[in-house]
Amino acid sequence: MIQLPPSKDMLSQIFANMKTIAVVGLSPKENRPSNIVARYLMDADYTVIPVNPGHEEILAQKCYPNLSAIEQQVDIVDIFRRADQVEPVVAEAVAIGAKVIWMQEGIVNTQAAELAQKAGLQVIMDKCIKIEHQNFL
Repeated sequence: MIQLPPSKDMLSQIFANMKTIAVVGLSPKENRPSNIVARYLMDADYTVIPVNPGHEEILAQKCYPNLSAIEQQVDIVDIFRRADQVEPVVAEAVAIGAKVIWMQEGIVNTQAAELAQKAGLQVIMDKCIKIEHQNFL
């Protein structure tokens, strides 16, 4: 069952142990929420991997066209896509062995969440990872 909101124990475990975050839909524009969140995560010592097929590099990091192209283990897949575009991202996250699906604030896709949970991933939906991290500290 999807746990809303995430428990303090769940957040503690995620923030302490999951250090590599693929940001799907990361924009190169500094004023976009995805860019603001990614910069915050980098400043908080997380490894951020940009995923956006339209770019070679974002935030001085190599940018990948999709999750499958990433050469290292991804712990968290942070999704900045419309809710109706989330399910293929979740399926790909399952395929690469990610541990957490994080759908940003305003993104709710119960079908995708159930797909992730059935595959053993933790799911956080309709929450901003930056705000949750700041509140957790």
